[in-house]
Amino acid sequence: MTRKKQGLGLWMCIALVCGNMIGSGVFLLPSSLAPYGGLAIIGWVLTAIGAVLLALVFAGLTRSMPREGGPYGYTRDAFGDFAGFWIAWGYWIALWVGNAAIAVAFTSYLSGFFPVLASNHWAGGGTAIALVWCVTLINLRGVESTGRMAVVTTIIKLLPLLAIATIGLMWFNPDNLVFNPGNKPVGDSISAVAALTLWAFLGMESASVPAGDVENPEKTIPRATIIGTLLAAVVYIGVTVAVMGVLPHDVLASSPAPMADAARVMWGDWAYAAVGLGAVVSCLGAINGWSLMPCHVSLAAARDGLFPRQFARLNGNRVPAWGLVVSSSLMTLLLVLNYSGSKGMVEIFNFIILLATMTTLLPYAFTAVAELMFMARGQMPATGA
Repeated sequence: MTRKKQGLGLWMCIALVCGNMIGSGVFLLPSSLAPYGGLAIIGWVLTAIGAVLLALVFAGLTRSMPREGGPYGYTRDAFGDFAGFWIAWGYWIALWVGNAAIAVAFTSYLSGFFPVLASNHWAGGGTAIALVWCVTLINLRGVESTGRMAVVTTIIKLLPLLAIATIGLMWFNPDNLVFNPGNKPVGDSISAVAALTLWAFLGMESASVPAGDVENPEKTIPRATIIGTLLAAVVYIGVTVAVMGVLPHDVLASSPAPMADAARVMWGDWAYAAVGLGAVVSCLGAINGWSLMPCHVSLAAARDGLFPRQFARLNGNRVPAWGLVVSSSLMTLLLVLNYSGSKGMVEIFNFIILLATMTTLLPYAFTAVAELMFMARGQMPATGA
Protein backbone atom coordinates (compact mmCIF):
# COMPACT_ATOMS: atom_id res chain seq x y z
CA MET A 1 0.00 0.00 0.00
CA THR A 2 3.07 2.29 0.03
CA ARG A 3 3.11 2.62 -3.73
CA LYS A 4 1.98 5.83 -5.38
CA LYS A 5 -1.16 5.66 -7.42
CA GLN A 6 -3.73 7.91 -8.95
CA GLY A 7 -6.52 8.58 -6.50
CA LEU A 8 -7.18 10.89 -3.57
CA GLY A 9 -4.48 13.50 -2.91
CA LEU A 10 -3.98 15.69 0.18
CA TRP A 11 -6.53 18.37 -0.69
CA MET A 12 -9.13 15.80 -1.68
CA CYS A 13 -8.57 13.96 1.61
CA ILE A 14 -8.82 17.17 3.66
CA ALA A 15 -12.04 17.98 1.82
CA LEU A 16 -13.29 14.44 2.46
CA VAL A 17 -12.55 14.64 6.21
CA CYS A 18 -13.75 18.20 6.71
CA GLY A 19 -16.64 17.85 4.28
CA ASN A 20 -17.90 14.64 5.87
CA MET A 21 -17.84 16.22 9.33
CA ILE A 22 -19.20 19.63 8.32
CA GLY A 23 -22.24 18.21 6.65
CA SER A 24 -25.68 18.29 8.18
CA GLY A 25 -24.73 18.58 11.86
CA VAL A 26 -23.55 22.16 11.94
CA PHE A 27 -26.63 23.39 10.06
CA LEU A 28 -29.33 21.66 12.15
CA LEU A 29 -27.71 21.03 15.54
CA PRO A 30 -28.17 24.61 16.88
CA SER A 31 -31.91 23.87 17.03
CA SER A 32 -31.31 20.49 18.67
CA LEU A 33 -28.96 22.10 21.22
CA ALA A 34 -31.18 25.10 22.02
CA PRO A 35 -32.78 23.41 25.09
CA TYR A 36 -29.31 23.30 26.69
CA GLY A 37 -28.43 26.97 26.12
CA GLY A 38 -24.90 28.02 27.03
CA LEU A 39 -24.11 24.52 28.28
CA ALA A 40 -24.15 23.46 24.63
CA ILE A 41 -21.00 25.51 24.00
CA ILE A 42 -19.21 23.76 26.87
CA GLY A 43 -20.33 20.44 25.42
CA TRP A 44 -18.99 21.43 21.99
CA VAL A 45 -15.56 22.26 23.46
CA LEU A 46 -15.32 18.98 25.38
CA THR A 47 -16.43 16.96 22.35
CA ALA A 48 -13.92 18.81 20.16
CA ILE A 49 -11.09 17.91 22.55
CA GLY A 50 -12.11 14.25 22.40
CA ALA A 51 -12.38 14.39 18.62
CA VAL A 52 -8.87 15.82 18.26
CA LEU A 53 -7.50 13.04 20.49
CA LEU A 54 -9.25 10.44 18.33
CA ALA A 55 -7.90 12.15 15.22
CA LEU A 56 -4.39 11.76 16.65
CA VAL A 57 -5.07 8.04 17.09
CA PHE A 58 -6.12 7.65 13.45
CA ALA A 59 -3.18 9.78 12.32
CA GLY A 60 -0.72 7.63 14.25
CA LEU A 61 -2.18 4.39 12.95
CA THR A 62 -2.27 5.44 9.31
CA ARG A 63 1.23 6.89 9.49
CA SER A 64 2.58 3.52 10.61
CA MET A 65 0.22 1.07 8.92
CA PRO A 66 -2.42 2.40 6.48
CA ARG A 67 -5.25 -0.12 6.30
CA GLU A 68 -8.34 -0.29 4.08
CA GLY A 69 -11.55 -0.13 6.11
CA GLY A 70 -10.46 2.32 8.83
CA PRO A 71 -11.64 1.25 12.32
CA TYR A 72 -12.61 -2.21 11.08
CA GLY A 73 -9.19 -2.89 9.58
CA TYR A 74 -7.30 -1.90 12.72
CA THR A 75 -9.66 -3.82 15.00
CA ARG A 76 -9.23 -7.03 13.00
CA ASP A 77 -5.46 -6.67 12.84
CA ALA A 78 -5.27 -6.12 16.61
CA PHE A 79 -7.90 -8.53 17.94
CA GLY A 80 -8.62 -11.04 15.19
CA ASP A 81 -11.61 -12.12 13.14
CA PHE A 82 -14.18 -12.31 15.96
CA ALA A 83 -13.81 -8.67 17.01
CA GLY A 84 -13.32 -7.67 13.39
CA PHE A 85 -16.61 -9.30 12.43
CA TRP A 86 -18.64 -7.39 15.02
CA ILE A 87 -16.94 -4.07 14.39
CA ALA A 88 -17.26 -4.45 10.62
CA TRP A 89 -21.00 -4.98 10.81
CA GLY A 90 -21.61 -2.37 13.52
CA TYR A 91 -19.50 0.28 11.79
CA TRP A 92 -21.07 -0.47 8.41
CA ILE A 93 -24.56 -0.03 9.88
CA ALA A 94 -23.56 3.23 11.57
CA LEU A 95 -22.31 4.63 8.27
CA TRP A 96 -25.43 4.10 6.20
CA VAL A 97 -27.67 5.13 9.10
CA GLY A 98 -25.72 8.39 9.34
CA ASN A 99 -26.18 8.94 5.63
CA ALA A 100 -29.93 8.78 6.13
CA ALA A 101 -29.67 11.64 8.65
CA ILE A 102 -27.81 13.76 6.09
CA ALA A 103 -30.58 13.12 3.57
CA VAL A 104 -33.12 14.36 6.15
CA ALA A 105 -31.06 17.52 6.74
CA PHE A 106 -30.82 18.13 2.99
CA THR A 107 -34.61 17.96 2.71
CA SER A 108 -35.07 20.20 5.74
CA TYR A 109 -33.03 23.01 4.21
CA LEU A 110 -34.54 22.52 0.78
CA SER A 111 -37.95 23.03 2.43
CA GLY A 112 -36.97 26.68 2.88
CA PHE A 113 -37.35 27.01 -0.89
CA PHE A 114 -40.13 24.42 -1.29
CA PRO A 115 -42.34 24.44 1.87
CA VAL A 116 -44.27 21.37 0.72
CA LEU A 117 -41.24 19.26 1.67
CA ALA A 118 -41.82 20.15 5.34
CA SER A 119 -45.62 19.96 5.32
CA ASN A 120 -45.95 16.74 3.32
CA HIS A 121 -44.02 13.75 4.65
CA TRP A 122 -44.20 11.85 1.38
CA ALA A 123 -42.78 14.80 -0.57
CA GLY A 124 -39.97 15.19 1.97
CA GLY A 125 -39.24 11.48 2.10
CA GLY A 126 -39.31 11.14 -1.68
CA THR A 127 -36.81 13.99 -2.03
CA ALA A 128 -34.46 12.44 0.53
CA ILE A 129 -34.62 9.08 -1.25
CA ALA A 130 -34.03 10.70 -4.65
CA LEU A 131 -30.89 12.36 -3.22
CA VAL A 132 -29.56 9.02 -1.97
CA TRP A 133 -29.83 7.45 -5.41
CA CYS A 134 -28.48 10.46 -7.33
CA VAL A 135 -25.35 10.39 -5.16
CA THR A 136 -25.12 6.62 -5.60
CA LEU A 137 -24.92 7.11 -9.36
CA ILE A 138 -22.14 9.71 -8.94
CA ASN A 139 -20.13 7.38 -6.70
CA LEU A 140 -20.45 4.52 -9.16
CA ARG A 141 -18.31 6.60 -11.55
CA GLY A 142 -15.21 6.27 -9.37
CA VAL A 143 -13.37 7.64 -6.33
CA GLU A 144 -11.84 10.56 -8.26
CA SER A 145 -15.33 11.90 -9.03
CA THR A 146 -16.17 11.69 -5.33
CA GLY A 147 -12.96 13.52 -4.39
CA ARG A 148 -13.44 16.36 -6.86
CA MET A 149 -17.02 16.89 -5.72
CA ALA A 150 -15.83 16.92 -2.08
CA VAL A 151 -13.37 19.75 -2.78
CA VAL A 152 -15.95 21.94 -4.55
CA THR A 153 -18.73 21.43 -2.01
CA THR A 154 -16.40 21.94 0.98
CA ILE A 155 -15.28 25.33 -0.33
CA ILE A 156 -18.88 26.40 -0.98
CA LYS A 157 -20.09 25.32 2.47
CA LEU A 158 -17.25 27.01 4.38
CA LEU A 159 -17.89 30.49 2.95
CA PRO A 160 -21.26 31.19 4.68
CA LEU A 161 -20.21 29.39 7.87
CA LEU A 162 -17.06 31.46 8.29
CA ALA A 163 -19.05 34.64 7.58
CA ILE A 164 -21.56 33.79 10.33
CA ALA A 165 -18.85 32.78 12.82
CA THR A 166 -16.87 36.02 12.35
CA ILE A 167 -18.92 38.90 10.95
CA GLY A 168 -22.05 37.53 12.61
CA LEU A 169 -20.66 38.34 16.07
CA MET A 170 -21.54 42.00 15.37
CA TRP A 171 -25.21 41.01 15.89
CA PHE A 172 -24.53 39.00 19.05
CA ASN A 173 -27.06 39.70 21.84
CA PRO A 174 -25.99 38.26 25.23
CA ASP A 175 -29.64 38.19 26.37
CA ASN A 176 -30.36 35.46 23.80
CA LEU A 177 -27.78 33.11 25.29
CA VAL A 178 -29.40 31.48 28.32
CA PHE A 179 -26.90 29.42 30.30
CA ASN A 180 -29.19 26.58 31.44
CA PRO A 181 -32.76 27.21 30.24
CA GLY A 182 -34.11 23.88 31.48
CA ASN A 183 -32.48 24.19 34.94
CA LYS A 184 -31.38 20.57 34.64
CA PRO A 185 -28.28 19.14 36.34
CA VAL A 186 -25.22 20.49 34.53
CA GLY A 187 -23.58 17.09 34.21
CA ASP A 188 -26.68 15.50 32.69
CA SER A 189 -27.09 18.37 30.22
CA ILE A 190 -23.47 18.28 29.09
CA SER A 191 -23.69 14.49 28.62
CA ALA A 192 -26.79 14.94 26.46
CA VAL A 193 -25.04 17.66 24.46
CA ALA A 194 -22.00 15.46 23.94
CA ALA A 195 -24.19 12.67 22.55
CA LEU A 196 -25.58 15.08 19.96
CA THR A 197 -22.36 16.96 19.13
CA LEU A 198 -20.33 13.79 18.70
CA TRP A 199 -22.45 13.20 15.59
CA ALA A 200 -20.89 16.30 14.03
CA PHE A 201 -17.38 14.86 14.48
CA LEU A 202 -18.17 11.46 13.03
CA GLY A 203 -16.10 11.20 9.90
CA MET A 204 -12.68 12.19 11.23
CA GLU A 205 -11.53 8.77 9.98
CA SER A 206 -12.87 9.41 6.47
CA ALA A 207 -9.46 9.52 4.80
CA SER A 208 -8.40 6.22 6.41
CA VAL A 209 -11.35 4.15 5.21
CA PRO A 210 -10.51 4.26 1.45
CA ALA A 211 -6.76 4.02 2.20
CA GLY A 212 -6.20 1.83 -0.84
CA ASP A 213 -7.28 4.72 -3.08
CA VAL A 214 -5.15 7.42 -1.40
CA GLU A 215 -1.87 8.70 -2.86
CA ASN A 216 1.05 8.28 -0.43
CA PRO A 217 -1.32 7.24 2.39
CA GLU A 218 1.33 7.18 5.16
CA LYS A 219 1.72 10.98 4.87
CA THR A 220 -1.51 12.12 3.25
CA ILE A 221 -4.02 10.49 5.62
CA PRO A 222 -2.50 11.71 8.95
CA ARG A 223 -2.18 15.29 7.67
CA ALA A 224 -5.71 15.33 6.27
CA THR A 225 -7.14 13.82 9.45
CA ILE A 226 -5.59 16.40 11.81
CA ILE A 227 -6.17 19.45 9.58
CA GLY A 228 -9.74 18.48 8.75
CA THR A 229 -10.69 17.80 12.39
CA LEU A 230 -9.20 21.06 13.71
CA LEU A 231 -10.87 23.09 10.98
CA ALA A 232 -14.24 21.50 11.72
CA ALA A 233 -13.90 22.13 15.48
CA VAL A 234 -13.18 25.84 14.97
CA VAL A 235 -16.13 26.24 12.60
CA TYR A 236 -18.55 24.34 14.87
CA ILE A 237 -17.84 26.32 18.01
CA GLY A 238 -17.74 29.66 16.17
CA VAL A 239 -21.07 29.29 14.39
CA THR A 240 -22.84 27.87 17.47
CA VAL A 241 -21.83 30.87 19.58
CA ALA A 242 -22.89 33.28 16.83
CA VAL A 243 -26.29 31.69 16.11
CA MET A 244 -27.21 31.32 19.78
CA GLY A 245 -26.42 34.99 20.28
CA VAL A 246 -28.37 36.18 17.25
CA LEU A 247 -31.64 34.21 17.54
CA PRO A 248 -33.90 34.32 20.62
CA HIS A 249 -33.91 31.03 22.47
CA ASP A 250 -37.52 30.07 21.66
CA VAL A 251 -37.09 30.92 17.97
CA LEU A 252 -33.91 28.87 17.73
CA ALA A 253 -35.46 25.82 19.39
CA SER A 254 -38.25 25.60 16.80
CA SER A 255 -36.30 26.61 13.69
CA PRO A 256 -35.94 23.99 10.92
CA ALA A 257 -33.10 26.07 9.40
CA PRO A 258 -31.29 27.92 12.24
CA MET A 259 -28.25 29.06 10.24
CA ALA A 260 -30.40 30.55 7.51
CA ASP A 261 -32.71 32.20 10.06
CA ALA A 262 -29.71 33.79 11.79
CA ALA A 263 -28.37 35.02 8.45
CA ARG A 264 -31.73 36.64 7.65
CA VAL A 265 -31.67 38.53 10.96
CA MET A 266 -28.18 39.78 10.19
CA TRP A 267 -28.29 40.52 6.48
CA GLY A 268 -31.83 40.13 5.17
CA ASP A 269 -33.82 37.73 3.00
CA TRP A 270 -31.07 37.31 0.41
CA ALA A 271 -28.77 35.93 3.13
CA TYR A 272 -31.46 33.46 4.22
CA ALA A 273 -31.60 32.12 0.68
CA ALA A 274 -27.79 32.11 0.30
CA VAL A 275 -27.16 30.20 3.54
CA GLY A 276 -30.04 27.85 2.81
CA LEU A 277 -28.53 27.09 -0.57
CA GLY A 278 -25.11 26.66 1.05
CA ALA A 279 -26.62 24.17 3.50
CA VAL A 280 -28.19 22.22 0.65
CA VAL A 281 -24.80 22.07 -1.11
CA SER A 282 -23.12 21.11 2.17
CA CYS A 283 -25.44 18.17 2.72
CA LEU A 284 -24.99 17.15 -0.90
CA GLY A 285 -21.22 17.13 -0.46
CA ALA A 286 -21.40 15.27 2.83
CA ILE A 287 -23.66 12.49 1.60
CA ASN A 288 -21.41 12.23 -1.47
CA GLY A 289 -18.36 11.60 0.71
CA TRP A 290 -20.16 9.44 3.26
CA SER A 291 -21.55 7.18 0.55
CA LEU A 292 -17.96 6.17 -0.17
CA MET A 293 -17.48 4.91 3.39
CA PRO A 294 -19.82 1.93 3.95
CA CYS A 295 -19.00 0.31 0.62
CA HIS A 296 -15.24 0.46 1.40
CA VAL A 297 -15.76 -1.02 4.86
CA SER A 298 -17.79 -3.89 3.41
CA LEU A 299 -15.18 -4.25 0.64
CA ALA A 300 -12.35 -4.69 3.16
CA ALA A 301 -14.42 -7.07 5.31
CA ALA A 302 -15.48 -9.13 2.28
CA ARG A 303 -11.85 -9.52 1.19
CA ASP A 304 -11.11 -10.83 4.69
CA GLY A 305 -14.04 -13.26 4.51
CA LEU A 306 -16.18 -11.46 7.13
CA PHE A 307 -18.80 -10.10 4.69
CA PRO A 308 -20.51 -11.93 1.80
CA ARG A 309 -18.15 -12.21 -1.17
CA GLN A 310 -20.43 -10.11 -3.39
CA PHE A 311 -19.35 -7.01 -1.44
CA ALA A 312 -15.80 -7.43 -2.78
CA ARG A 313 -16.88 -7.10 -6.42
CA LEU A 314 -15.65 -4.00 -8.26
CA ASN A 315 -17.26 -2.43 -11.31
CA GLY A 316 -15.37 -1.08 -14.32
CA ASN A 317 -14.48 2.09 -12.36
CA ARG A 318 -13.02 0.01 -9.50
CA VAL A 319 -15.95 0.89 -7.23
CA PRO A 320 -17.49 -1.75 -4.89
CA ALA A 321 -20.83 -1.35 -6.63
CA TRP A 322 -22.65 -4.14 -4.79
CA GLY A 323 -21.86 -2.62 -1.38
CA LEU A 324 -22.84 0.84 -2.59
CA VAL A 325 -26.23 -0.29 -3.89
CA VAL A 326 -27.01 -2.39 -0.79
CA SER A 327 -26.21 0.45 1.63
CA SER A 328 -28.29 2.88 -0.45
CA SER A 329 -31.19 0.43 -0.41
CA LEU A 330 -31.04 0.16 3.38
CA MET A 331 -30.92 3.96 3.68
CA THR A 332 -34.05 4.10 1.56
CA LEU A 333 -35.83 1.65 3.86
CA LEU A 334 -34.86 3.65 6.97
CA LEU A 335 -36.09 6.89 5.40
CA VAL A 336 -39.42 5.31 4.41
CA LEU A 337 -39.96 4.00 7.95
CA ASN A 338 -39.22 7.38 9.55
CA TYR A 339 -41.10 9.60 7.12
CA SER A 340 -44.18 7.38 7.28
CA GLY A 341 -44.72 8.43 10.93
CA SER A 342 -45.86 11.73 12.42
CA LYS A 343 -42.50 13.11 13.55
CA GLY A 344 -41.21 16.50 12.44
CA MET A 345 -37.90 16.81 10.59
CA VAL A 346 -35.91 17.87 13.67
CA GLU A 347 -37.27 14.85 15.60
CA ILE A 348 -36.44 12.51 12.71
CA PHE A 349 -32.94 14.02 12.47
CA ASN A 350 -32.31 13.69 16.23
CA PHE A 351 -33.46 10.05 16.29
CA ILE A 352 -31.26 9.01 13.38
CA ILE A 353 -28.12 10.83 14.56
CA LEU A 354 -28.38 9.33 18.05
CA LEU A 355 -28.72 5.87 16.48
CA ALA A 356 -25.70 6.50 14.23
CA THR A 357 -23.62 7.98 17.05
CA MET A 358 -24.22 5.11 19.46
CA THR A 359 -23.31 2.50 16.83
CA THR A 360 -20.07 4.36 16.02
CA LEU A 361 -18.72 4.66 19.56
CA LEU A 362 -17.64 1.01 19.76
CA PRO A 363 -15.56 1.07 16.54
CA TYR A 364 -13.85 4.26 17.74
CA ALA A 365 -13.11 2.70 21.14
CA PHE A 366 -11.69 -0.46 19.56
CA THR A 367 -9.50 1.67 17.27
CA ALA A 368 -8.02 3.52 20.26
CA VAL A 369 -7.30 0.25 22.09
CA ALA A 370 -5.88 -1.25 18.89
CA GLU A 371 -3.29 1.51 18.79
CA LEU A 372 -2.17 0.56 22.31
CA MET A 373 -1.98 -3.09 21.25
CA PHE A 374 0.19 -2.27 18.24
CA MET A 375 2.53 -0.14 20.37
CA ALA A 376 2.80 -2.91 22.98
CA ARG A 377 3.72 -5.39 20.23
CA GLY A 378 6.28 -3.02 18.76
CA GLN A 379 4.36 -2.77 15.47
CA MET A 380 4.27 1.03 15.68
CA PRO A 381 6.05 3.71 17.73
CA ALA A 382 4.40 5.37 20.73
CA THR A 383 2.51 8.49 19.62
CA GLY A 384 1.43 10.02 22.91
CA ALA A 385 -2.19 10.18 21.71
